[in-house]
Amino acid sequence: MKYVKNPIMFKTIPFIVAFLLSVYTPVSASETKPAELHTGSFSIHLLSAVHKSFNLENAAADASLKKAIELEPDNPMAYALEAMLNLFEYEMCFSLEQRQKAKDEIFYYSEQAHLWGEKRIGRFPKDAQAQLAMALAKIARIYWALKEKRYLVMARETLNVWNYLEAARAADSNNHDIDFLMGLLHYHIDHYAGLAGLLSSVFITEGNRQKGLDELQTAAQRGFLLRDIAQIELASVYLTYEKQPAKALPIILELRKKFPGNYNFTFTNCVALLELRRFTEAEAIAAQIEKNISSATPPYVSQLQPRYFQLMGRIHFNREQYGKAESYFHQAIQDSAFYNIRTKARSLLYIGMIHDVRQERKYAEDYYRRVLKVEGADGAAQIEARKYLKEPYRVNRN
Repeated sequence: MKYVKNPIMFKTIPFIVAFLLSVYTPVSASETKPAELHTGSFSIHLLSAVHKSFNLENAAADASLKKAIELEPDNPMAYALEAMLNLFEYEMCFSLEQRQKAKDEIFYYSEQAHLWGEKRIGRFPKDAQAQLAMALAKIARIYWALKEKRYLVMARETLNVWNYLEAARAADSNNHDIDFLMGLLHYHIDHYAGLAGLLSSVFITEGNRQKGLDELQTAAQRGFLLRDIAQIELASVYLTYEKQPAKALPIILELRKKFPGNYNFTFTNCVALLELRRFTEAEAIAAQIEKNISSATPPYVSQLQPRYFQLMGRIHFNREQYGKAESYFHQAIQDSAFYNIRTKARSLLYIGMIHDVRQERKYAEDYYRRVLKVEGADGAAQIEARKYLKEPYRVNRN
C-alpha cells in the first residue's frame, strides 16, 4: 500500500536518532554504477567519523567528515552524516549557544544533502545511497522540528521520507542496513496513540511493533555499516519498551567496550543491571560515575549530576527503598535547564509511581500529568505516564 507523505504531525523519532550516525560507502560522480561499495579515503574518513562520534569525540568526527567532503563535494552522504552529527550535538550540548550553532549546521548540511542527492538520483535513479542520504537529512530536520514544535516544518520535511527508503530497498534488497531505518519507523509509530499515531500511519507507514523489532534485529545482526547504531537502538528498545533487560545487557556491554569514552553506555549499563536486580554491580558503576562527575574526569561534567541523582533514585526504587528513592528524584528535578528535560520527566514519573505504591492516588496523578506537560520529554516516559493515569502503578515482584 502506498501512502501520501504529508503529515501535520510526526512523533516517531526517539532520542536514539541522535545517535543516527550511518555510513554508506559512496560512488564518485564519474562512475556508471551507483550502488557499488568500495574502500578508499572517502569511506575511511566516514567510518572514522562514525567511530569518533560514538566515542564522544565530536570535533575529531567533524574534522573527518570535512575531509570527506573535500574529497567528494558532490556526494550527499557526507552532508547527511554531518547533519546527523550536528543533531547529536544539538541533543547532547550543555549551552544554548552550542545548541543554536548545531541547529544552523543541521539545516545547512541537510539542505546540501538534499541538493546533491537530487542531482545524483537524476543521473542514477536507482542509487540506494543517495536515496538514503536524503532520508537521513530529512530525519535530522524532522527531529529538530519535533523538539521545537514546528509542525509546518515537520509536515514539509516528512514528505517522501518513506518513499526514499522504499526506493533504497528496491535498488538493493540485500542491504540489511536499510532495515534499521524501516524498523525504527515501524516500531515507534506503533507506540503512538491518538491523532499522532493515526496521522503517522496514514502519511508515513503503518506502525507494526513486531515487524519493526524483527527489522531492528536483522540490522543489528546482519547489517554492515549500520550495525552499531542498530545495536544501540535494539538495546534501547529491549530495555525501555520491551522490558527485557537480559537481552539488552550483552549488547550494551559490547558497545561500552567498543566506545569507552561514551558515558551514555555506562549509565545504560547501570540501568540494565539494576533492572536485573544485580544491585551490587549497579551501585559500583554508579559510584564510579559519581566519582568521575565530582573530579570532572573527561568526558564527565557537572551537568550530568541530575542524571546521576535519577540513576540512584532508580536503584533505590527497585530495592523498594522508596524514601531514599524519592529524595534522589527530587534532587534530579531541581535543575530546570534544557539539557535536563528527559531526566526531569522520568524522575517525575517515578515520584508518581512512589505515590501510587503508597496509595496516594491524587498525588500520583498530579505527577503523571506533570510528565505529560514536560516539553521534550522522551516518548517512553509519557507513554508510561498515560498508562498509570488510567490504571495505578503496582509493584511487580515476579
